[in-house]
Amino acid sequence: MTILRGPNSNSIEQGQFRKKTNFRCKSSFGANVALLGVYIYEVKRQGLEGKGPRGCVLLIRNLSQMGVATLPGNGEIATDAVATHPLILGLQPAALVDHVAHIDWSLLDQIPGDRGGSMPVAIEELEHILKEVKAHKLALPDELSPMKTMAGGSVANTIRGLSAGFGVSCGIIGACGDDEQGKLFVSNMSFNGVNLSRLRMKQGHTAQCVCMVDELGNRTMRPCLSSAVKVQADELTMEDFKGSKWLVLRYAVFNLEVIQAAIRTAKKEGLFVSMDLASFEMVRNFKSQLLQLLESGDIDLCFANEDEAMELLRGEQNTDPEAAAEFLAKHCNWAVVTLGANGCIARHGKEIVRVPAIGEAKATDATGAGDLFAGGFLYGLVKGLSLEECCQVGACSGGSVIRSLGGEVTPENWQWMYKQMQIRDLPLPDIRN
Repeated sequence: MTILRGPNSNSIEQGQFRKKTNFRCKSSFGANVALLGVYIYEVKRQGLEGKGPRGCVLLIRNLSQMGVATLPGNGEIATDAVATHPLILGLQPAALVDHVAHIDWSLLDQIPGDRGGSMPVAIEELEHILKEVKAHKLALPDELSPMKTMAGGSVANTIRGLSAGFGVSCGIIGACGDDEQGKLFVSNMSFNGVNLSRLRMKQGHTAQCVCMVDELGNRTMRPCLSSAVKVQADELTMEDFKGSKWLVLRYAVFNLEVIQAAIRTAKKEGLFVSMDLASFEMVRNFKSQLLQLLESGDIDLCFANEDEAMELLRGEQNTDPEAAAEFLAKHCNWAVVTLGANGCIARHGKEIVRVPAIGEAKATDATGAGDLFAGGFLYGLVKGLSLEECCQVGACSGGSVIRSLGGEVTPENWQWMYKQMQIRDLPLPDIRN
């Protein structure tokens, strides 16, 4: 039996590793290489270097609850290691890798652009920023690693959370590059049980984003998207959507063609469509295209944060969150406006609820809060919960991710979420991290 050597020469038997992770590969050599790659990545990601046998046990325990798929060759689609027809599909045309770190706020004086928000950069500038961040990152007392690198993007955050934390079968539609970042995206999403049979691998770069977080949890992001590979509208097929129930997407005008194609195909296959409004800048600058999508009647569920909601109603007499929820509810079956520390407002038909936030008043890092809220809300919908209960699950889920760095919930914080759900008598997922 082949042995995979971990840190400090502690070993894991390959047969046990594959059995526990539901790993599938066409060749033993490919299995060895891919398993080793996933193992090394997860050891680093989880901060288990130097943990000895305990680190190996922790890794196997976590992997035993999630599927791990092999990395496809160039031009291929990733091997499916989970449900053939996922209940929920996420459309993220370009795979994205996040580099998230706590930094001293003064570092931003050396980086072009305003503090806070997001400003696209070229690859050379991203590499320079990443170098500076690595040199000036801060290590907080309760963090295993001062920097985390993981699959990113709003849709990926939502889908990964639904799969890993709620046990909902999920898949992602998109494309990644044949580079190291693409391999990392595949490894991270596979580790969390996401179906990658609709993820195309192409020659080229995978998108990246440096996310700098200050001591108050405020974020400054510098994404590099311009040269990244992405799935095109004419590559989508009916088979991509067949058998699924929900399509999750994020509004972005530069992906409008593929978004429109995905919605058309999804509706032909009878899927519900959930859309996030992305950012107040996107709403402000491309409002007419957004209104066309909403007025089409094809968006069943819409999420907006408070800034996006205000921007949507700019020029109107009333721009408060309640008015925004009412406006969205005219076009969508469900409308949700998230309010950060003040919770959320949601409407479904004539029903309107307001639910407080759950968790820490001060966020360690707000990355992924809205994305994980959306995941929790969707879990509530597929479980047939009431509007108020859907919001409560969303608040529990959103509250879990802000307790640590990055848009991926840790096993400890999933346990925190389950406890919060139990306190509120909400139905717990079948999976337990």
